[in-house]
Amino acid sequence: MSTPAPVRRVVIVDDHAIFRTGLRAELAGCVDVVAEAPDVESAAAVIRQQVPEVVLLDVHLPGGTGGGGAEVVKLCRDLLEEVKFLAISVSDQAEDVVSVIRAGARGYVTKTISAAELVEAVESVASGDAVFSPRLAGFVLDAFGTSGVVEDVRDEELDRLSAREVEVMRLIARGYTYREIASDLFISIKTVETHVSKVLRKLQLSSRHELTRWAEQRRIV
Repeated sequence: MSTPAPVRRVVIVDDHAIFRTGLRAELAGCVDVVAEAPDVESAAAVIRQQVPEVVLLDVHLPGGTGGGGAEVVKLCRDLLEEVKFLAISVSDQAEDVVSVIRAGARGYVTKTISAAELVEAVESVASGDAVFSPRLAGFVLDAFGTSGVVEDVRDEELDRLSAREVEVMRLIARGYTYREIASDLFISIKTVETHVSKVLRKLQLSSRHELTRWAEQRRIV
């Protein structure tokens, strides 16, 4: 007879009380919700106090220095061996996904996920696997390669760039025109030009050709 999976200890971090209450009810009997928190400071404090196996973490949170869920993960970086973070958000924007995964989260799902799927995701993350909603996995593969692990992409130069600058840099390296990038990212051509200028300055490069070579060398094209 197979041994049943352990009931995982979970902390829910979200600034909407009604969502936390609903999520706790949906997960009842499947996980052990040991605490909740509505903002950056209280989340970091309760995670340190409870040391749960998994934190269900919204990416947009009040408090702290404005870094939201990514800031919570960073404040608890010394616990990442024991505590796994699974982002759960209404947002499916690449910059939100990349920022929280870069901080150290092990997965990212949207709030359209079913309760059964979320329980499965909690178990996977607790077991050391990475979990992403299908549409979001591409962002992670683009930003971090096939592993999706932050340590694999730690690069001081790359870390100077914002999530949006990384997106623009990758498209430039793939040969997209400014107009194509603007259309793809739903921004103006002028904004694309500004991002490219900032990327070149931050990376101390002088042309699109150098930028393409820089990205290819790091296999992030």
